[in-house]
Amino acid sequence: SGPRCIYQPRKQADGFFDILEERRRSSDLSHAFRTFNPQPFCGATPISAAALNRMVLESQYLSYIIQEIMVECDEPREALLEEASVLLDEMSQNLQLGFIRLLGFALSKVFKSVFSSIHVNEDGLTRLQQAIQEYPVILMPNHRSYVDFLVLSYIMFTYDLSIPVIAAGIPLMGMKLIGEIFRRSGAFFIRRAIGSDKLYWAVLSEYVRTIVRTGYAPLEFYVEGLRSRTLKSLTPKLGMMHMVLEPFFKGEVFDISLVPISISYERVLEESLLAHELLGVPKPKETTGALLKARTVLKEDYGCMHVCFGNPVSVRDLVKGNINRRQYNLVARDLPMKPSKETQEFVSGLAHMIIRLQERNVVLSAWNLMAVVLLQNLQGIDLDLLTHKTLWLRRLALRFGAHLMWPSKDNVSDSEVMSSSVSLHHSVVCCERGRVYLMEEEGPGPVTQEEGVFRRAAAVLMCASYRNQAVHVFTRPAMVAVAMITAARNRTDDVFHHFKFLLELFSNEFVLIPGQAVQDFEEGCSLLQQSGVIGRSDEEIYVRDNGQEIIIFLRAILQPFIESYQVVFRYLCEESSQTFKEKMFSNSIRSFIVKLFISGEVESYECLSSDLQKNVLSALLRMAAVTKTTVDDQNEFRVNKSAVKRIWDMLSKIMD
Repeated sequence: SGPRCIYQPRKQADGFFDILEERRRSSDLSHAFRTFNPQPFCGATPISAAALNRMVLESQYLSYIIQEIMVECDEPREALLEEASVLLDEMSQNLQLGFIRLLGFALSKVFKSVFSSIHVNEDGLTRLQQAIQEYPVILMPNHRSYVDFLVLSYIMFTYDLSIPVIAAGIPLMGMKLIGEIFRRSGAFFIRRAIGSDKLYWAVLSEYVRTIVRTGYAPLEFYVEGLRSRTLKSLTPKLGMMHMVLEPFFKGEVFDISLVPISISYERVLEESLLAHELLGVPKPKETTGALLKARTVLKEDYGCMHVCFGNPVSVRDLVKGNINRRQYNLVARDLPMKPSKETQEFVSGLAHMIIRLQERNVVLSAWNLMAVVLLQNLQGIDLDLLTHKTLWLRRLALRFGAHLMWPSKDNVSDSEVMSSSVSLHHSVVCCERGRVYLMEEEGPGPVTQEEGVFRRAAAVLMCASYRNQAVHVFTRPAMVAVAMITAARNRTDDVFHHFKFLLELFSNEFVLIPGQAVQDFEEGCSLLQQSGVIGRSDEEIYVRDNGQEIIIFLRAILQPFIESYQVVFRYLCEESSQTFKEKMFSNSIRSFIVKLFISGEVESYECLSSDLQKNVLSALLRMAAVTKTTVDDQNEFRVNKSAVKRIWDMLSKIMD
């Protein structure tokens, strides 16, 4: 039997249900205070949050680390134990059903006000319910909004599934009252910068492992580490991944189920905030006051949300043939063990795979495709032509395997879909006399050239964030399109050589599984082949006569990224100094790019995105064109200009 829900919402053709439908018809109070009886993990012994903390403090592992620190730092054991206890009190969750009910009642009100619908795939919930009863479960959602973890706990509560404990950033803890509500709703708080604090690492890792080992509750964390400010998938962070998997590697649990979850927003609450953060405007502090001021957000319409629970991934099945677990038998379970190179590569590959699974289950809206077209027509575009191009793109996206939310023609015409999307996204676009333009912020008084550039950039970056939600659909075919230098015939080996270079250069920009260049190339080629864009022989790849339009379009999708990388290369090569501090980099490159805009030498406003600029640095570090050292607690970079120039020349050669 599937997850028990207190109502039976209507099932859509695509297998999703709107969980707000019943909330609009019946009492939020009775929903919040109904009988809640989830089926827990069969191997779990029910324990309190306080008992869980005691298990951590009394663990052999923590005792061993404290012993090491005593020797290294000459500190008394009692003082270190006291410090560990304080850290655990700061960190730990205190999940209480009463607070879940309170949150359930409040969120019913908020979600009905903000979203027109929240669609959930019920077959995914059925699989999740089964997984929760069999093995420890790790919930792994993508992270696009502060709403993410609230909506997941709300869905779990609605469907009588065990409420997860959630890894949250410590700034949320500092919010008066709200921080405590989150803690009692299952959040545990992790410091952003742990560095080399050995005791903190030990307390955190033992806390996480104890939750997994005991099956205390499903554990939820964001493998991307941070909320994506670009709404594009981020390269995974591996610290938490190692912690949750270690009980399996050490044979303390038979298996662990990883559940990729894809959360898709038609409109994101933080859209303007994210664009301004990317342009260097400091992120507002997470305080209760700021939350109350943000109440105006609740008066807006944010359209619909889709939450897709993917198939649970068995760690046991994936490990077979990839890791020799005997190495873990040589060290006592309670003692720390540095993961082998083989284990590190496995964990990294698994984390990248989870993000790919998240991407595959993302549900795109008409607006995501419209944003792709709008960014290739920044001077504005007639609504009729925008409709025509978006419908053309819809056919291509479906052929490339995208999941699309598009009302059936029986209910809503295509032109109505377009008009309602423009209306919903009134903060990003406007339609005047049948022509659609990006909206720019209005401010008092005359605007300087620099201010004009930033206002335009904010509008472009807001629109780009919605394109970014769809970019994974086109990444691999687009890289093949760029790698085919000539429109005529290309030797397959040459195309693959260029493709591999692009893959390496952009592997911080797009999530690409390490060591899978051949598979990615084959995927890109076969999608283009199936769509009638290219033909292939053993030796050659060629563009078909009717494929040129798609090739041009796909190259245009990558163009803003390519131009941004070229601009950063230019800055690094022209800058007189070969070394720079990380903090100085953002400001100086921003000034450099603004001057290029004013002189008309740069076209893509995405060059001003601080995340994109940092991704270029990460790529150059990986490709050994830049080295990083830490001086006085600050990151300092040294540029090898000739190596940067070689990479720049290679990219320019492919593009020319």
